[in-house]
Amino acid sequence: MKVLFISRSTLFTQRGGDTVQVENTAQQLSIAGIKVDVHIAGDKIDYEQYDLIHFFNLTRPADILFHIARTNKPFVVSPILVDYAEYDKLHRPGLAGISFRFLSANGIEYIKTIARGIKANDTIKSFSYLLKGHRKSIITILKKTSMIISNSFMEYQQLVSSFSVAPEYFIAPNGIDSSLFQCHNIEKDPDLVICAARIEGIKNQLNLIKALNGTKYRLLIIGSPAVNQTDYYHQCKKLAAKNIEFIEHLPQNKLALFYQKAKVHVLPSWFETCGLSSLEAASMGCNIVVSNKGFVSEYFEDMAWYCDPASPASILKAVEDAAMNETKKDLQQKIVKNYTWKNAATKTAEAYHKVLQQ
Repeated sequence: MKVLFISRSTLFTQRGGDTVQVENTAQQLSIAGIKVDVHIAGDKIDYEQYDLIHFFNLTRPADILFHIARTNKPFVVSPILVDYAEYDKLHRPGLAGISFRFLSANGIEYIKTIARGIKANDTIKSFSYLLKGHRKSIITILKKTSMIISNSFMEYQQLVSSFSVAPEYFIAPNGIDSSLFQCHNIEKDPDLVICAARIEGIKNQLNLIKALNGTKYRLLIIGSPAVNQTDYYHQCKKLAAKNIEFIEHLPQNKLALFYQKAKVHVLPSWFETCGLSSLEAASMGCNIVVSNKGFVSEYFEDMAWYCDPASPASILKAVEDAAMNETKKDLQQKIVKNYTWKNAATKTAEAYHKVLQQ
């Protein structure tokens, strides 16, 4: 079997959780004997050499429409369904934030897609997207796809609720690199808190800084700023007290060293499908603080500390509780058993075989 992966044009220049998902899934599928080629949306592609196409990021439907208009090959979609609406409407600063309050969630994404095209961050190659709009473009894809490969059942439920289309689906949860993220019996620093994520408004580092500023905790914010959010990054740095340190994006092998030492990992995002850094940190013995927004509870159940991303007081309370409690061994075991990239690839391969047998 030969499979084509297609994802956003900035997949490798602006790395995120989807980059990790694409790279690790492709690697593990290759180990299992499935040949995978990874392309970005703007690439010129010979579709005929592939048995199946796997798209990532349904929230960028213009990328997908362009390719499915040029081939009849069966395709599947990993939605990575991040809902930016609450942040965009209520918390995004500046003129854009004011304007977005009067638009629907799909209207906001339509404007953002056009803006990326104007700024040349992305090229909008699908004229039909401009005609259909964001919502109708996604509905078109959902009606044509052979299968949705979702990271969680909660994500799939939200997809059906939002777009009133229920395509066939298969659950392939996100994972960790189990050869890299292993728990070692190293004493944790109870006052060391880390947040590993790209620095941008949706990840909510600003409220995290407000929560931990001047406390006894040493907070390490590990990640580089998003290309279009340098103002947000400078706002975070300006606000941060002496107990808060910024570290540029680290490769995963170096990031693992920080997971080993920290007692708490916190990701108080306005929305998360899962939060790969939360999975990685928990697998290495960190107690994790996560947002009560998104689909994270399907992964972490009652084994994480949940916070309200709008409330610095709630974030601080969750960090304090996580810091004073013993490591959640049950969560470590759950992750090692269920949430690895090898398992994700096995599930993904099952979905492929099911599609091609139909």
